[in-house]
Amino acid sequence: MPGAENGLSPEVERVAREELGEDPVSRENDIETVRQWLVRQPGLNARTDRTTILRYLRGCKFSLEKTKTKMEVYYTSKGANPDMFQGRDPLDPNLRSIIKLGLMVPLPGYDAQGRKVIFGRLGGWDPSKQRPEDLFKAAGMLFDVLFLDDEQTTIMGIVQANDMTGLTLNHVASLPLPLIKRVLKTWQNGYPLRPKSVHYVHTPSAFDALFNLFKPFMREKMKKRIHIHGNNLESLHKSVPREMLPQEYGGTAGTLASIAEYWLRRMEHHRDWFLEDEKYRADSKRNRSQANEGGSFRKLNLD
Repeated sequence: MPGAENGLSPEVERVAREELGEDPVSRENDIETVRQWLVRQPGLNARTDRTTILRYLRGCKFSLEKTKTKMEVYYTSKGANPDMFQGRDPLDPNLRSIIKLGLMVPLPGYDAQGRKVIFGRLGGWDPSKQRPEDLFKAAGMLFDVLFLDDEQTTIMGIVQANDMTGLTLNHVASLPLPLIKRVLKTWQNGYPLRPKSVHYVHTPSAFDALFNLFKPFMREKMKKRIHIHGNNLESLHKSVPREMLPQEYGGTAGTLASIAEYWLRRMEHHRDWFLEDEKYRADSKRNRSQANEGGSFRKLNLD
């Protein structure tokens, strides 16, 4: 059982079996099947370790074809978007300054359903000082650290809670539409995330402009999982427990700065992994028509 080797709780093991279709008997064969497929893909240059492949299998409910597709999209995106995936050094002063802003941090613990809550402050950056590409680079690094440190997250899924305080039309104008498309394609189609719901609090007038920018590229099922709480923190607390939230939001999990500092230290801990990870990306000569033995990944439904 997964718990025997990884310390997962019986409830998380149950979800892995019943919701994701994880079978301890066939799991290793599935991992090896994906691994052998990866090594046969010319120029994909993907990670083939057990941890990475199992993460994707779980994120794709053990569908081999969806797993291949997601990994293909991810490593192709890594090769095509060096502005978001190269130079991911946790000691880089620019990236460190972004992390310390607390623009996106996983919160301590889990909600009542065992899910990780990702807290965001989408109006907390200065477009005159920070490039949006660097913001998404830092966010991707945090996701990677979360995957490396927290096996439960890929099984149980995530919840997003976003404070929109400070968001202006200047922020919205600083997010180029082509960049939004690239980011959403990578995150929705390339990461083994299981997003369960998205919550927004303190939504200013500019929020509608930002939401309308992202909405056309969001999956229909995600549009139905969005909850807007206005300025009502009590409403947010019904979905995100107080003990998980920073003190600034009526919680008891410490200050936002202390939580951000914790994740910065975790990134530093995995620095060698990030430096090695630079080489895992599709090369420029990658023939995308050979991307999937079961057919072109562009034709597959990832929902």
